[in-house]
Amino acid sequence: MKELFLINVWGQDKPGVTRVVTEVLSTFEVTVLDIGQAVIHDQLNLGILAAVPAGKDSEALVKAVQRGLLALEIQVMFSPITEQRYQSWVAQQGKARYIVTLLARKIEPQHLAAVATVTSEYDLNIDKIVRLSGRMELDESEDLGRACVEFSVRGEPKDAVQFKSALLELASHFDIDIAYQEDNIFRRNRRLVVFDMDSTLIDAEVIDELAHEAGVGDQVAAITEAAMQGEIDFKSSFTQRMALLKGLDASVLQSVAERLRLNEGAEHLISTLKKLGFKTAIVSGGFTFFGEYLQQRLGVDYVYANQLDIDDGQVTGRVTGEIIDGQRKAELLREIAEREGLMLQQVIAVGDGANDLPMLSIAGLGIAFRAKPLVKASAKQSISNLGLDGILYLLGYSDKDTLILD
Repeated sequence: MKELFLINVWGQDKPGVTRVVTEVLSTFEVTVLDIGQAVIHDQLNLGILAAVPAGKDSEALVKAVQRGLLALEIQVMFSPITEQRYQSWVAQQGKARYIVTLLARKIEPQHLAAVATVTSEYDLNIDKIVRLSGRMELDESEDLGRACVEFSVRGEPKDAVQFKSALLELASHFDIDIAYQEDNIFRRNRRLVVFDMDSTLIDAEVIDELAHEAGVGDQVAAITEAAMQGEIDFKSSFTQRMALLKGLDASVLQSVAERLRLNEGAEHLISTLKKLGFKTAIVSGGFTFFGEYLQQRLGVDYVYANQLDIDDGQVTGRVTGEIIDGQRKAELLREIAEREGLMLQQVIAVGDGANDLPMLSIAGLGIAFRAKPLVKASAKQSISNLGLDGILYLLGYSDKDTLILD
């Protein structure tokens, strides 16, 4: 019978370590069953699961590897693996794997400990931990910093709903973001991102900005907030707010558009998505004038929003055509996906308000961005502490990956 060994190699990283080990294994006609390597701050950790053929001198193999690595001042340990343990490992093949992504301005040891503890409590085992964010300066500001660590976990949580709830509690307690998603083929093959506009891509509700110009800011803002919290039906609230804008001079639209501020990370996210071949869309309960302004600025592929009705240079207090509410947003997401030949699992939706929930719920990845409590609790994922480009981490892209595109 073959002898199975787990070979652990560690020490100061230098050229030739992997070559020395694998050349010896080749000489003894060893089969490599698994291999993994990581380097953390110039410290090498290499693991090889090896099968030594019957009739080969395993003791001689061990000594040969030790001699080769001694010259490089590298440590090595051989651990025998039973056939039962190996077969148990093989049986895990094809079973679900999950990704837990930890995002914060600065990641502290207690954040990692909390995630590891909850993961263990729900019968999940951490296979791999990878830092996706770039290297931080020692004096980097917590306000401007961005950190992300990705955990690859194996197994099935004993209670998936409670596990997600426990992660949300951790996120709230530590003021960080924690995402949990299945690591499947769709995670690596998403091709369309659909954005809400107001308070998602931009740091404002445009209808509130127009209301300020019309002198009815406080009245409209109060209705807007109630709608975003889900306290008022969107269509009813929208009709009420639009009526208050009647008589507004349409000449102010351009100046309002020019003072709109993009939310943190919006420009970097969309430019990166475009370079990676993604299609992007704005599907908004706001107005086409501003959606098209952002389309020109950012290079967004599709824009769907409400068309302001203007007569004789003044806003009439109505919109032309159907009001885009939550259900209509979901319908438009489906239509765009179909036009692009995509499955819904390949679509990402991003929004902040209650009227975004229908599209967030049908997208393969629905992300609540700096969202109201109701939306954050209902969405599949949420980002509250980083900018919009934190979405790239949820897709598995590292800062090193995206730096190549700049």
